[in-house]
Order: sequence, then structure tokens, then C-alpha cells
Amino acid sequence: MPCWKEMAILLSGAGLGKSFGARPLFENLSVSISEGERTGLIGPNGSGKTTLLEILAGREAPDAGVRALRKQTRLAYVPQDSLFEPDDTVGSVLTAALAGLPLEEQEKTARKETMLGRAGFETPATPAAALSGGWRKRLAIAAALITSPDVLLLDEPTNHLDLEGILWLETAILAANACLVVTHDRYFLENVATRMMEINRIYPQSAFQVAGNYSEFLERRAEFLEAQAKRQDSLETKVRREVEWLRRGPKARTGKSRARIDAAGRLIEELSEAMARKQTATAQIDFTASDRKTKRLIEAKGIGKTLAGRRLFQNLTLTLSPGVRVGLVGANGSGKTTLLKILQGEVEPDEGTIRRADRLQIVSFAQDRHAYLDPEVSLRRTLCPEGDSVMYRGRPIHVAGWAKRFLFLDEQLEMPMSRFSGGEKARAMIARLMLASADVLLLDEPTNDLDIPTLEVLEDSLLEFSGAIVLVSHDRYLLDRVSTVVIGLDGGGGETFADYSQWEASRSEQPSQKPAAKEPRQPPPEDGPKKKLAYLEQREWDGMEAKILEAEGELDTWRNEMQEAGPDAKRLTEAYERMQQSQRVVDELYGRWAELEAKVAR
Repeated sequence: MPCWKEMAILLSGAGLGKSFGARPLFENLSVSISEGERTGLIGPNGSGKTTLLEILAGREAPDAGVRALRKQTRLAYVPQDSLFEPDDTVGSVLTAALAGLPLEEQEKTARKETMLGRAGFETPATPAAALSGGWRKRLAIAAALITSPDVLLLDEPTNHLDLEGILWLETAILAANACLVVTHDRYFLENVATRMMEINRIYPQSAFQVAGNYSEFLERRAEFLEAQAKRQDSLETKVRREVEWLRRGPKARTGKSRARIDAAGRLIEELSEAMARKQTATAQIDFTASDRKTKRLIEAKGIGKTLAGRRLFQNLTLTLSPGVRVGLVGANGSGKTTLLKILQGEVEPDEGTIRRADRLQIVSFAQDRHAYLDPEVSLRRTLCPEGDSVMYRGRPIHVAGWAKRFLFLDEQLEMPMSRFSGGEKARAMIARLMLASADVLLLDEPTNDLDIPTLEVLEDSLLEFSGAIVLVSHDRYLLDRVSTVVIGLDGGGGETFADYSQWEASRSEQPSQKPAAKEPRQPPPEDGPKKKLAYLEQREWDGMEAKILEAEGELDTWRNEMQEAGPDAKRLTEAYERMQQSQRVVDELYGRWAELEAKVAR
């Protein structure tokens, strides 16, 4: 879209402020979302990102400021947790999302069929309760997208999505009219954001905004913080000079001297505010390795596993030695979590052998935190079940001091875990895991809900850990930085790659392996209901599969062109417009397919 064209503001918040108790989340914060903008929102855990989205979505009132939505603007909001009723199905959720729209039933049916295909659902009859966390997230996002919103608000949409799902989401957002996304997936922000915004107390008005993607944001933020540091140095010099003048005491209380005293007071107040904003902290993560010299900690030979009649992997061989860091990748349901449980000894393989070193110490981080964190138990007892001190590397540390290492306040120690955010719960789990000495770390999606500063500290800690690591994560940046080897699970023996980027490149070179629901359905038998179609409609039906495949191939071409365009603005703009055109063609073809299918089914 041409950058010189002025875009209409669809949703805005001016002078927003919100506090919880005596603690302000943000003050005097302003944000706007315009047509064609894709804004990435980041910030430390507890800075108020989810609260801001709730305010912008109209679900929560600010303590100060005004939220405004342009008339006749359709807004869709997908919160962090995807919750459905017990009797919901994939189809009923999408039908309910369309219920309030002024559309004819035929168009609603076409939209539903199109979304089922685009989102990769095999059948609308699948119960929502039977879906994995990643597919529930897909369903929640699909229910928002099906309404064709003018503004889309997404809170941590990449949590629980597999890498295939994240790529699908990137494509969907690139075609969105306007959106605001809270996420800490740095590659995701690099690929889709046209504007970046960070909520953080270090900024004078609670937030810092930059036009551009994540890497451009990092450059501008570094420049801003450097300028802010120079400003603070200058303030400190001025304040020292004025304080010295005040100590000497002006001889006459003239108007001029009183004005200087007032100015000195304002300088001191400004410096105090700047210093308060600068006081930030980062979680201190440092896993304890046992430093044992055994070369083979875990050795798996030719293992395989089948669940519910479906082969997850077979003939998989893996050796974990000190210093080996394995990244496990693959679609949701490919067996990543099951493989971790087999390595730990919780699940037995159907075939092959597992050998573990004597007295092996394994520390595991489970994706389902609810199984490890009792919502009714206080933070104090979560970190320290008995007494007032924890043992870390052979020495006692008071639980309050241990909690502070992970950015918890003293007044939070008696709060039940149910009152903490997802990121705070993740930090609490890491704080518990760090107390145990380990030969092997088995980490299943440890990055969910963590803010970027904590992610960076986690990455550094994993790089310094001297034992072996097996890591399941949808965070492509972390996989690239930490893994010494990547294993892709695809139902076979698990192909090995040097890093995540090599695995992704190998997949793009292979023939498309889309889920079955994305493939055009096979036409009915010749003697079936298809005879109800008119002659021209019959010819159109017969050629529909080839047309859809051709259109999707064209769409993939322009998606690739967008990624290859790099900083070339002209090339990127043209590729984006052509991709949108191709997406419309694909949507129209699927819509027409649904219309013809509806006639066939009658």
C-alpha cells in the first residue's frame, strides 16, 4: 500500500491510565490503529499489555483517558486463553461468530467453508474440547477472522501454535485490514509488523512507538535510550550546580532568585522521575548443571511410538551428551511432547531401546503449567513448600530474596498463583526448576508468556548450561540461537538439521504437504448428486480443483516474493498488493466451490 496515502484512524486511546491498587500500570498512554497498520505490542510481564488490549476492546474501562472506535468499525478480539463451551464444535464456533453479521445464509456458508479450508480443519464436526492447545488457538483466531474485522486485536496468538500454525497466522495477518498483536515472537514481529510499540516504565509517557518492524524498532530504541541517558547526565550536572547554588543561599530573595529556585526544584523533580524510570530489573536465570563427565547421558536407539492408531515416529535414534542442545520441531500432534516423556521415562516406547546413565538427574519443564502450579497455593509456598529458605547450589537463600531474583515483590509472596499472569507463572516455574541440579533439561514450550528481556536471559542461561538439553519451542529465534542440532518429527525417524532455518528451508523445497482440509475436496462419484448441476456449472465444478491449486500456487509465489524483497520498498509494496489480489482470488474460488457444493448436497 503506498506509504504516502493517509490512512483513517479506526481505533484510538488518548491519555490512557490504569492502576492496580497503588501500582500504576501505565499513565498518559496514547495509541492509535489505522487502516493498513499491523502494530506489534511488546513490554515486560506485568506492564499492562493485556489490560491495554482489554481497554481497546471495550471490555475494561481506563482509570483516565478516552477510548474511541470509529463508527461502523467491526472489531474482533482474541484473548490469551481460548475457552469454549463443552458442547462446542469447530463448525458451531464459526457459525456463532457469523451469527450477528448482516449476511445471507448462502454467504455465511461460503465463508465457513472457506475458513475451514484456510485454517486447516478437517471437519466442522470435531469437538472443540478434543482439540490440542494449538488447534484451539487456531479455532479462536479463525472465529475472529471469519467476521472480516476492520480491526483485529490478538493477545499472545502464537502461544501453543506449532511452527506451521505460526506461518499460517503470519499469512492471515498480512492480509488483515488493521491489527494490534501482543507477542514476544521476535521473528513474527520482524515478518509482519509495520509499527512497533513497547509499554515500559522507562519511557516518559509509558510507551515508545516506531514505524517499522522489530529490527527497526531495536535501532530506534537504542538511539532513544542513548539520548535519554545523555539527557539524564546533563540533568545531573545542572542539578549539582543548582544544589550548590542553593546551599550557598541567594543573598536577596528577588524575583529573579525566586524564579531560579523554582527552576531548580523542577530540575530536581525531572531528574528524580528520570532516575525512577531507569530503575528496571531482569530475571536472573541460571540452571544448575551437575557437571558429570558421562559422555552418554541418554541413548535412544530405533525407538517408535503409536498413539490412537497413528504413527508418531519410528526408528528414531538420539544420543544426549553434555553440551548437546536438541531443538524438536514438527506440527502439533507430531509427538514432540511424547518424545520428551519417553526420554524422561514417563512413557515407554513401542519399539527400540532407551538407556539412561546411572543416577541420572533430569529436570523437566511441562507445557501444562496447571499440573505443577496449584492456583490456590501462595507464591511463597510454590517456591518454598516448607520453611523460609530455599537451597540453591548448596547454600540457603531466603524465599523473599529468591523471589526477587525473578522480579517478584515482597507483597506478592502471599498471593495465590491464580492471581499471577502467564509470564509470572512461567517465571515461578523456572524459579522452582533452578533449585534442582540437572544432567539433562527437558523443556516443553518454556517461552510461552515470557517477555523479551526474560527470553534473552533464558537463552543465555541455556547456552551456558553444561549438561544436555532437549527443547520444544515455537520461538524460532530461540531455536536458532540455542540449538546445536534440530530434529524434525514428521512421522518417520526424525531427520536431523544444523538449525531451525535449515529445517524450514528443507520444508519449502519439498512438495506442499498441506493438511487434508486445505486440499480441494474430491468431487462426488459420477452417478451421485452432481447431476443436479447445470451443464456450465458442471464444467465449472470439474475444473475447480485445478483452478484452486493454480491460484494457491500463485499466492505462494507472492508470499515468497514478499520475504525475498527485504528492504526494497517498491518491490515489497508490489508483492504485498499482488499477494492480496491472489488471496482474494483464492477466497472467491473456495467460496464458489462452497456454493456449488451446497447445490450438490441439496
